[in-house]
Amino acid sequence: MKLNQRGLLVVISGPSGVGKGTVRRALFNMPNHDLVYSVSMTTRPVREGEIEGVDYYFVDKETFLRRIQENKFLEWAEFVGHYYGTPRDKVDEQLDLGKEVVLEIEVEGALQVRKQMKEAVFIFLVPPGKLALYDRLKNRGTESMNMINKRMRKAEGEFLLAHKYDYIVVNDEVNNAADRIMAIIRAEHARTERTIHNYIKMIGE
Repeated sequence: MKLNQRGLLVVISGPSGVGKGTVRRALFNMPNHDLVYSVSMTTRPVREGEIEGVDYYFVDKETFLRRIQENKFLEWAEFVGHYYGTPRDKVDEQLDLGKEVVLEIEVEGALQVRKQMKEAVFIFLVPPGKLALYDRLKNRGTESMNMINKRMRKAEGEFLLAHKYDYIVVNDEVNNAADRIMAIIRAEHARTERTIHNYIKMIGE
């Protein structure tokens, strides 16, 4: 029996290369979960094979900027001329249905969300060591050494922001990290501040 009927917004964040996407996919492959992935909104053109509402919500720039003015994003950013953001209304719809909404995001975006959704669960994913992070970035084979070194310098600053998160999970092995995150989600549903009102209501009936 789950006393807290509203879902949780679970923010998985951490430096580039730490394995956020890989851990998130492992989390979604676990049996009997009630997780949904937070779909971002963007102004960039639709690419071949992409599906509206699955890959992104696609809108024009005017619509996106109006939503910024109306404070309808939990976080947003501009990248190479296009806007990306997490629509607050879409997240709230899923939370009201009792779903756990998973948002996989960079550190800067996570700190934006923290200001607006203090009840969310913020998880900082870290590598077992700096050398492991360097090796992961290098083994991806998608960036130059110059870019890898830039990402490592950026990661140094991001590690110092770990105290702004609720939990730190070490991604030493993907399935272990996913198990730890699922345990956090289950424990968060039992937190007194999330359940006390429903509990009082239940015992009063």
